[in-house]
Amino acid sequence: MNLIGPPPLAPELFDLDPDVLWVMHCAEGPVPRAAVAALLEFLPRETRPWTLRFQEDFVALPRRTREAAARLVGARPPDVTLTPTTSSGLVLVAQGYPWEPGDEVVAPLGEFPSNAWPWKALEKRGVTFREVPLWDGHRAGREAWESAPPTADADAEARLVSALGERTRVLTVSWVRFQDGWVSDLRRLAAGCAERGVDLVVDGIQGAGTLTPELEGVAAFATGGHKGLLAPQGLGFLWTDPEFRLRLAPGGSWLSVEEATNFARPSTDFDRDWAADGSRLEPGVPNLVGCVMLRASLRLLAEAGVERVAAHVASLRRRLIDALEGMPEWREEARRLGELDAAGRLGAIVSLHHGGRGAEALDAVLRDGFARGIYASVREGYLRVALHGWHTGGDVDRIVEWLDAGS
Repeated sequence: MNLIGPPPLAPELFDLDPDVLWVMHCAEGPVPRAAVAALLEFLPRETRPWTLRFQEDFVALPRRTREAAARLVGARPPDVTLTPTTSSGLVLVAQGYPWEPGDEVVAPLGEFPSNAWPWKALEKRGVTFREVPLWDGHRAGREAWESAPPTADADAEARLVSALGERTRVLTVSWVRFQDGWVSDLRRLAAGCAERGVDLVVDGIQGAGTLTPELEGVAAFATGGHKGLLAPQGLGFLWTDPEFRLRLAPGGSWLSVEEATNFARPSTDFDRDWAADGSRLEPGVPNLVGCVMLRASLRLLAEAGVERVAAHVASLRRRLIDALEGMPEWREEARRLGELDAAGRLGAIVSLHHGGRGAEALDAVLRDGFARGIYASVREGYLRVALHGWHTGGDVDRIVEWLDAGS
């Protein structure tokens, strides 16, 4: 069994119950103590608005949050837009894009709804949303539980790129898929899109905080803050390529124009240009409470190093998969996952396919885990175990004991 070093995010940084093993940041991550402390320091000013400082709070807090977000994904702060959620970031792109009737959006079959409904909402504007199966036997919707799981020989990128047609304007994908944990090769997809004049838009929430994205050639990358970024719900960010951003219709908020916060200039002077940076798309007054907490969580991740988090998660993942090979009921699934891991197709979510066991069997395993204080999740035929930078080798051993007892 491989040796696991100290976690890059010390468990003491969180308010973790020792009896609870939370392997569900793919649904919602724990908020670190530093973010709570930042909230408590700021909250008296938020609740007593006469103590708020315009430049230091209203202007500087969002700016510093954009800077922290940019640092985490290796981008420039001017290219970051603060958004409430992943969905709202994708909605900004979908609604602002220069569509013409007959255009289409291509997506993998079975995207999380946050990366489907923003595009499906364009149907009345004559824009088609078309889904593409990623491997043989891939199913979704009402047939999700009948879907074959991904294997290492699947070439999802080739299938998606070959599906791009003359009227395709956008290819939108999840960087890490929510149900099966498949990690898309953004570089290959970006190259294929560039050859065909298609814009690549990414739902990045299931990878942000545990992997470093490759943004070269990507048009837009959206994420919420409440999963791998370890912040509360209600604030995330959208990164956009500068040239792509200028093609989008502005958000139209009062803060999306030049010199919006310069009150020496009359606010009713509407003879001004739209902002060129990420504020061009922001929906309005920033969520300052969200800013102080998201920024604290982003700074904590930056100090730990996302690369170190990713390497630690990879060690935990290999330890789990190796142990599963010793369990007859999970052996075949462990081999599939091991091959995917070797091919670079797995991130923080280890998704165990039901393999014909069905919903009741997975639910029984899940409920047994809850009884042991282990909180995992089931989505569309997969038992999901999500690992992050605070988990330890002992946590993996506890997961193994749970799964072995149910096999």
